[in-house]
Amino acid sequence: MRGVPPVRPTGTRYEHDGPLVRTVGQFRGFVTAPQDPGLRGAELDALIARQRDYFAARGEAVEWKVRGHDAPADLPERLAAAGFVPEDRETVLVARAADLAAGPAPRPLADGVTVRQTTDPGDLRSIGAMLSTVWGMDMRWLGADLAARIEAAPDQIAVLVAESAGQVVSAAWLVHRPGTQFAGLWGGSTLAEFRGRGIYHALVAARAGLAAERGVTYLQVDASDDSAPILRRLGFRAITTTTPYVWTPPS
Repeated sequence: MRGVPPVRPTGTRYEHDGPLVRTVGQFRGFVTAPQDPGLRGAELDALIARQRDYFAARGEAVEWKVRGHDAPADLPERLAAAGFVPEDRETVLVARAADLAAGPAPRPLADGVTVRQTTDPGDLRSIGAMLSTVWGMDMRWLGADLAARIEAAPDQIAVLVAESAGQVVSAAWLVHRPGTQFAGLWGGSTLAEFRGRGIYHALVAARAGLAAERGVTYLQVDASDDSAPILRRLGFRAITTTTPYVWTPPS
């Protein structure tokens, strides 16, 4: 699952810098690196600084995702020295799609809560607004981001919403990586007043069913500490960790 999608979301471009690929044109830049970039010491510092300075010139933030098994071992320290700040570490979990699809069904959702797939721009904007409430930050950009992904490769992404009385209360999406046996599960955040009602499990099960129908073998999740225990109970296994290191332009 490492690397950039073969189909670029509308409005973005890929740029190569040595062993790295930069994704430009999203809400913030993204750096994709191999497990080992092959550089050490001052050469690695210069590569890191070039990414920071490139996005600084654009006035944009940039994320460099570090896996727990990446090399060299001092990569996190070198990113931090260049001004990149670590966000919360997540656990990378993997399960077989068919096993999940055939596993125990989620408990029935509370009265009035339904799950459905959508490509509607209004729903996508509602997802961004909902996540802004959940995380206490402006995530309205996500509606446009999802719309761009759907426009670029509609067969590679499936967006689901859970709603109550016409309000989007949770959302999640399945992203298939062509040429691999994998698809990623993303999203899954739920408004606080609707947590503990089985919505997260229902969204996992619905996406697992879609993945199995499409012939996907494995599902992968970058799971928060809140989500990881639920996913482990459903049969996911931990294989590594991932930590986003983010540089943000000064105010």
